[in-house]
Amino acid sequence: MSKAKLKAPLLELEPPHNQAALQVLKRFLEERFELELGSFEVQEVLDLFAREVAPHFYNKAISDVQAHLSERFQSIESDLWSLEKS
Repeated sequence: MSKAKLKAPLLELEPPHNQAALQVLKRFLEERFELELGSFEVQEVLDLFAREVAPHFYNKAISDVQAHLSERFQSIESDLWSLEKS
């Protein structure tokens, strides 16, 4: 495996959330796969997810919010039309 410097993750967590994610990931790898990684290795796995996987979840969340807001605005517009006086 190449030790070349990888680009920084597109999405980053605040330090306390990053630490919590590292602990969850480390515990998962140990319990599920009996794989004991050091802090640097677990950080690299988390960085990989942040760089390669998280943007897909982020974009999906944005798309879901856009659809939800579109429905809400249509509902509000309909409510406003019903208030219009003839």
